[in-house]
Amino acid sequence: MQIAIIGGGAAGFFAAITCAETDPECTVTIFERGKSVLEKVRISGGGRCNVTHACFDARALTQFYPRGQRELLGPFMQFGPADTVSWFEQRGVALKAEPDGRMFPVTDNSQTIVDCLQKAAQQAGVEVRTSSRIEKIRPLSGGGWELHVGGDERPRIFDKLMLTTGSNPAVWELLRQLGHTIVEPVPSLFTFNTKDTRLRDLSGVSVPDAVLRIPGTSLTARGPLLVTHWGLSGPAVLRISAWGARDLHEMKYHFPLEINFAGAKPVAAILEEFTQLKITQGKKTVAAHPLFGIPLRFWQQLVLAAGIVADRRWADLDKKSLQMLAAQIGAANFQISGKSTFKEEFVTAGGVLLKEVHFKTFESRILPGLYFAGEVLDIDAITGGFNFQAAWTGGWIAGKSLIESERVRE
Repeated sequence: MQIAIIGGGAAGFFAAITCAETDPECTVTIFERGKSVLEKVRISGGGRCNVTHACFDARALTQFYPRGQRELLGPFMQFGPADTVSWFEQRGVALKAEPDGRMFPVTDNSQTIVDCLQKAAQQAGVEVRTSSRIEKIRPLSGGGWELHVGGDERPRIFDKLMLTTGSNPAVWELLRQLGHTIVEPVPSLFTFNTKDTRLRDLSGVSVPDAVLRIPGTSLTARGPLLVTHWGLSGPAVLRISAWGARDLHEMKYHFPLEINFAGAKPVAAILEEFTQLKITQGKKTVAAHPLFGIPLRFWQQLVLAAGIVADRRWADLDKKSLQMLAAQIGAANFQISGKSTFKEEFVTAGGVLLKEVHFKTFESRILPGLYFAGEVLDIDAITGGFNFQAAWTGGWIAGKSLIESERVRE
């Protein structure tokens, strides 16, 4: 059996290795349009490669996927993070979990993962062709596929075809022409731009527990918040950007953002706390004693924004000043005026419509013999190793299905 896998990334390599190891008699070829393979693996996690996440319950794991949550439950039960850890360990690569659950190779070097995948593919007999752009895909009437590869004189015929091309508009267009529905791609996992003066000269300062809300929507997120040169980042921002990918795209990334820097503590409770401080710690200078884990420099900016001068003591604050400070801490309003890409994470919401895929096999419901995995599908997750886990899972299941479905037919 001849199998073609288009896309030399995480999902493509995982599928190719699984195919070739399941049936050593089959011929598996990876076609990669770039000059090198596994580039996203190489640069991910700041060059350390966040392989997966230490979340070993399938239902809990799906909660990290704004798109694909329902569809991935069954697949994660077949092949989840524990299976990923085991897969790499069997091939000599140990993974470690960090306190936040992210898992990396113990070497802290993404090249370890790249080398492991390339070695496993080579040992399994997988052919890897780089600088090979697919120009045309044609399903054959009797089954099988005709591929037109740039630079090749004649098209090549394959029994099965798998697409693991990530966010590739050219491939999505080919799929549209073949009858698949493509959900329009929009960015996910991005940071917020704002020129708010409260953030001036605070780049690098973080708040440990903030709740973000976008008024007029149901979008909310909680977690650490980081001030950057251009605005706001950190886990809370990335979460709300992922779940709000489509809504925020429609807003053209201009929207109001309300932030509670005291976590889930409501403004009324914050005001009550301040009222008590006026009585119990009246002699303390407000600006010099930050609360709720807010860093001193940031606290001072919020105190200033509430109209409270630097040397003012708690005892000196009238009711209106206390209310204004409570509002700055518990319901601060920022105007967001754009987005920025988050580090090396190029995550897109959009791709092949999930209703058109069998998630027991990752085979197309429209075109038998065509399989998908990774971000070519309308599946994406927040940062933390979850996007890679979806790639490993889809690659492994599809890799098995490419072989086993043929055996069932026989």
